[in-house]
Amino acid sequence: MTYSFDILTVVPEAAAGYLSASILGRAAQAGAVSFDVTNIRDYAQGRHKQVDDAPFGGGQGMVMKPEPVVAAIEAALGNSAEGRRTRTILLDPTGVPFDQRTAERLARDFDHLVLVCGRYEGIDDRVSAFVDEEISLGDFVITGGELAALTVVDAVARLLPSVLGNELSPTEESFQGPRLEFPQFTRPRVFRDMEVPSVLLSGDHGRIATWREEQALQRTRERRPDLLEEDQASKKATSIA
Repeated sequence: MTYSFDILTVVPEAAAGYLSASILGRAAQAGAVSFDVTNIRDYAQGRHKQVDDAPFGGGQGMVMKPEPVVAAIEAALGNSAEGRRTRTILLDPTGVPFDQRTAERLARDFDHLVLVCGRYEGIDDRVSAFVDEEISLGDFVITGGELAALTVVDAVARLLPSVLGNELSPTEESFQGPRLEFPQFTRPRVFRDMEVPSVLLSGDHGRIATWREEQALQRTRERRPDLLEEDQASKKATSIA
């Protein structure tokens, strides 16, 4: 079954280019995934198709109205084929931080994602009652949820069968386990007096595997020691249980 992504936004043109390019574009052409980008404004009422209004209680900026957003969500769910395992996600700075484990869960447990993109100062909080979860890219604020939605799409899609050319590629990258990915090199062997590590030219696959494991561990200790700490804490909790 084709994995489907519905992106609900007030700026559909922001998503179209990325979804049609490179790996995602080829995956869509091959039928491995499908993308449907919906303009939330199409579900707004009135001659001006207004999707935002001033916040109750005062404050800066405008807030997205619940009516068109919920109508767009319900339309996406209504168009979903019977038997689909659907998850509706609101991209919002107050959501749970997105990580590789979340991407793996979404790729494994579902085959249809409805991604709701916020804009302006945010979305009327009552929309939360119509989504399954809220996701954030991290502790920062961007102009809208489109970049976050595309990030989720990319991270999930590349875990699906037939999307990447090499089926082992997703299993050898950063965040697939408690370590970052090892350093990668390609031609030329020497670039501005910097040489490719000799072990990678040895042809000894055992030595190469050991070197890569050591480098991955060293890189993780230097850049993301929290990953190793979390892994140790998880193993300790499992052993106690």
